[in-house]
Amino acid sequence: MRPSGAPPAYDRRVEQRALGRSGVAVSHVILGCGNFGGVGSAPRLFGQGTSRDDALRLLDAAWDLGITTLDTADAYGGGRSEEYIGAWLATKGAGVRDRVVIATKTFNPMEDGGDRGLGAARIRRQVESSLRRLGVERIPLYLAHAFDPDVPQEETLTAFDELVRHGTVGAVGASNFSAEQLAEALEISALEGLTRYEWVQNAFSLLEQGDRETIFPLCREHGLGFTPFAPLAGGWLTGKYRRGEEPPPGSRMTVRPEGSEHYRSGPTFDALEAFERAAADRDVSMAALAVAWLLHVPEVTAVVVGPNTVAQLAPVAEALDVTLDTEERASIGALFA
Repeated sequence: MRPSGAPPAYDRRVEQRALGRSGVAVSHVILGCGNFGGVGSAPRLFGQGTSRDDALRLLDAAWDLGITTLDTADAYGGGRSEEYIGAWLATKGAGVRDRVVIATKTFNPMEDGGDRGLGAARIRRQVESSLRRLGVERIPLYLAHAFDPDVPQEETLTAFDELVRHGTVGAVGASNFSAEQLAEALEISALEGLTRYEWVQNAFSLLEQGDRETIFPLCREHGLGFTPFAPLAGGWLTGKYRRGEEPPPGSRMTVRPEGSEHYRSGPTFDALEAFERAAADRDVSMAALAVAWLLHVPEVTAVVVGPNTVAQLAPVAEALDVTLDTEERASIGALFA
């Protein structure tokens, strides 16, 4: 019998996948830690979100499921997310510390009114502060959290190249980049002999499929990995939001609705209701089917999930048992076309 409060046991565990040509293997599901100590990088919400104790329990449960890759950022919770991960790692032995793969990012300010961006000096400063909060000597995966229009990409890539050459960082990636911005970065790296972005981390889900026509071709051409975040589109793919009803109290749409308000439309509710029927036909939750659909997209290396509680990991475990053939995957995706 498992002790009271211990993370649940799972019948299936998450597989490992090579992340593009980075030489780094990640778990097919990545634990997004953006809600640890805040709600993403929003300074007005720092100190809210998942508490330290709940974060530690969630990290244990994710590890038990086979999730060995953790996604965070220096600005999540104003540094609290990295601190919570560091506190968790401090309680673990070499068996965990040697296997865990941490991905962290920089761009957003650490406090209201603080500086931001991808200037070389700021990158060097921020990576050192991330190392301290995480309590590690090396960061396997480091990302530009957004494109910086005020800093030449060559400056940013040169700074990242130094980090990789010094062994401070294993590989670098790009998050929230357009295809044009990514293509420019790849061209600069090739021409200047600089380390390149080895994977992309953008929003991608049944409700956000734009990267299929823009980013995916670049990933295929250059052998890049793709690790989408927001697989449930801020809760919209869970059945939480209903036609003609107000969002549930405390939901993302009541706390941080920006970026999701455009979903509130007749066509979206039509698609969601059809998707709910598809999930019921398979006897799985909407959340599980949404995650499973992503796990079956060939271009997707790993899916970043962001549960707030251990209970919210259940759809991930459920998704591991869902098998979709090519026709099923296409028909589900077409519901939201």
